[in-house]
Amino acid sequence: MGRQVDIKRAEQVLRDHFEQAEQDYLNAAPPAVSERAQRSADVLFETKVQSYREALLGCAIARIVDPQIDLSLPYAEQGDNAFSGRTLDEQVVNPFLVLKGIPCSRGPYLAVFRRNVRFVPEIAVGLKDKKGYQAFLAYLEELRRADDQYALNLLSYLLYRFVELRERSAIQLVRLSRISLEQVRQLTEALLSRKSGGLMPLLLSIAMLKAVSNVYQLSWKVEWQDINVADRASGAGGDITVWEGDRIRMAIEVTERTIDQTRVEATFQSKLSPLSIHEYLFAFTGPRPAEEAYRTAYVLFAQGHEVGFVRVSDWIYYNLATAGAKGREAFLEEAVKLLEEAPATVKMLWNEVVRQLLQI
Repeated sequence: MGRQVDIKRAEQVLRDHFEQAEQDYLNAAPPAVSERAQRSADVLFETKVQSYREALLGCAIARIVDPQIDLSLPYAEQGDNAFSGRTLDEQVVNPFLVLKGIPCSRGPYLAVFRRNVRFVPEIAVGLKDKKGYQAFLAYLEELRRADDQYALNLLSYLLYRFVELRERSAIQLVRLSRISLEQVRQLTEALLSRKSGGLMPLLLSIAMLKAVSNVYQLSWKVEWQDINVADRASGAGGDITVWEGDRIRMAIEVTERTIDQTRVEATFQSKLSPLSIHEYLFAFTGPRPAEEAYRTAYVLFAQGHEVGFVRVSDWIYYNLATAGAKGREAFLEEAVKLLEEAPATVKMLWNEVVRQLLQI
């Protein structure tokens, strides 16, 4: 009796949409949903009853995987279109929330929604937080009435709020006391292969520069700005500016976007020439810059401006190879300092990669 939810597909739906929700959060771009859904979510993510939002997440996934499911029937024996909410929660939702460091309960079907309950207004009588349950039912009704595209939006918005919830919790960073040169390569390549809104390559580049300055006792002052702040608006030469005394030693733009001729020319016009910057470095994580970009750099070199291009992972690897074990230790220390102030999404990315590296 009841409909069987495809667990593998449910896991894939959750993974894919959560990753997008993390990107949306970093870009401050929540998915579009109705005011009713937003108001309901406001209540659900403020209530102390975690079961409401966790059960709702399972319902949203079930709606995507099988639109024929009756979301008001979370126990398989309740009818032909019922589903097992507890199975979905225990095999998919709860393990995922735990893995992603999101505050959660042991499971809504072990707490609030026991004894073969249906998601109907009548059961509010026995619940302590009736306002929270009404918000749960309102969001559930949006899911029931939604077409396929809007149902995806409702799931994405729910996940966006879970990411937001995690941001308000304390994420403890996994720390490394030492790291080998080969592990540096593995760590940086793994971190840079994941989406972080451009923040991870920026932080790793800063950590490397500060480590190099410390190890070689250079008189560098490394300054940087938020990845989303326009250089022109802030008056900065790039994402990172390395000062040597009262002059700019070099300016660095850390980028995931393609570097072409137009971009190099625009950089010269807006930064190199006005700010008298003689050394500018594009540190990239994407494809190699276009040949026209290199030719433009040659022209600028003849005019007295050094414009270079380097892949972030190579830049970090070779600098730390030269800096030795002391440099790698300094890099780890600086990286953790920077990550302490980073969004929880980026902290979790670091933790996941480090645990994989150490197999813990």
